[in-house]
Amino acid sequence: MIQRIVIAGLVLITALYAFQKPFREYPGLEYTKYKLPDDYQTPGEWTFARLMYPPVAPYYGGVEFFGSWKNGGSNWTMDYPRSDRHISLAVRRLTRIQARSVEEPVDLDDHDVYDWPWLYGVEVGHWNLTDDQAKTLREFLLRGGFFMCDDFHGNIEWDAFFASMKKVFPDRPIVEIPNQDAIFHTVYDLDDRYQVPGALYMETGLTYEKGESGKTPHWRAIYDDRGRVMVAMCHNMDLGDSWEHADNPEYPVKFSNLGLRIGVNYIVYAMTH
Repeated sequence: MIQRIVIAGLVLITALYAFQKPFREYPGLEYTKYKLPDDYQTPGEWTFARLMYPPVAPYYGGVEFFGSWKNGGSNWTMDYPRSDRHISLAVRRLTRIQARSVEEPVDLDDHDVYDWPWLYGVEVGHWNLTDDQAKTLREFLLRGGFFMCDDFHGNIEWDAFFASMKKVFPDRPIVEIPNQDAIFHTVYDLDDRYQVPGALYMETGLTYEKGESGKTPHWRAIYDDRGRVMVAMCHNMDLGDSWEHADNPEYPVKFSNLGLRIGVNYIVYAMTH
């Protein structure tokens, strides 16, 4: 019996590795032709999957430098791919998870999001999901997927985020995550959290953006019927920048330390809950 279980497990792992798509890199807003790690073609048991999405209209901050968000150079590429590779490296060093060294951009229109159970969205204050994309994201989450979103600030960006998230879950509330939730204690105990700013901090010394409504950090969530976090929202924070600039001596280490710990907790939680 034990031998059958072991064989079945090996078959499952082999299947997961086999279904990983060939790596593709898109031009980003900040980086193009970023140096690839030597082992970028080596598959892993966990991969940083980054959500591709259509942006809101340009006068609300939407960006499409290459004719379409599907070609890169859009809001979804902020911090990409440097941020992705730094958090993937942190997962390797701080856990026993065999993380792939490079990221996977995921287009909901391709309907293969189910192959990547952990999904990250940046600058979601600028996203504009179609009805079909919202339906696919909802199905992904209800099947056990996990979505973390980050780097959106103030009331205007929250409203833009909420408009699309309401399409995904019109009947589920968004709530503040209580300190005792397992997501804050899966690897690190994160009771003493604080606002994690973006790279703008290095110029302004301010931890917040977008005026008064951007001053208070929020760790929010949407839960499933079993009490599992499906969507984790880091509002009025920029964890992506804290990962991206983890090797930048001008960016304070205390922010990268917390940003990486939050990321590791969310990733391990997603894989174990």
